[in-house]
Amino acid sequence: MRKKLKKRIFVISAPSGTGKTTIGKILRTKIPGLELTISCTTRKPRPGEKNGIDYHFISVSRFRKMAENKKFAEWAEVYGNYYGTPEEEIRVKLHRGCKVLLTVDTQGGMNIKKLFPSAVLIGILPPSLREQEKRIKNRGKLTEKEFKKRMDAARKERQILVNNYDFRLINKNIETTIRKIQNIITKGKKY
Repeated sequence: MRKKLKKRIFVISAPSGTGKTTIGKILRTKIPGLELTISCTTRKPRPGEKNGIDYHFISVSRFRKMAENKKFAEWAEVYGNYYGTPEEEIRVKLHRGCKVLLTVDTQGGMNIKKLFPSAVLIGILPPSLREQEKRIKNRGKLTEKEFKKRMDAARKERQILVNNYDFRLINKNIETTIRKIQNIITKGKKY
């Protein structure tokens, strides 16, 4: 089965405020047969987010039960909330012949690579630290402590991307970044 999965699972990871979710949604509209996984989370929906489209918004107890029963391909606690990708969702999409795209943090990306060794890991980096700080601040009301925590986590994630990911792209221009990722997924292009 491993041969069939070759180059069919793609993971996009990026530090907070770098645009991975937006990039994933756009790629889905541009690449036929590419399907995004929908993660489960225990956090409250942000304005405009819809259950079953952006995330599966579930209770902490349900999440813990799923984790206990090993239903997730990857999961983590991030900023006080749980996030996880149901393994069955990945396998169903692969069985249908789709290419699967996950937008997860670097910890999740590394776990996906363990479970699916042929997964292609694509890291997105911000154009600068200053731009990343601005994007994180624009996301919503964060205390100074929360902001510092996100920036510290972003530094760690950048290190993982640089040291472990197959591709690393700087998101200076979203159209260019999307075009490069599209070429990686559809043509196996190297950058």
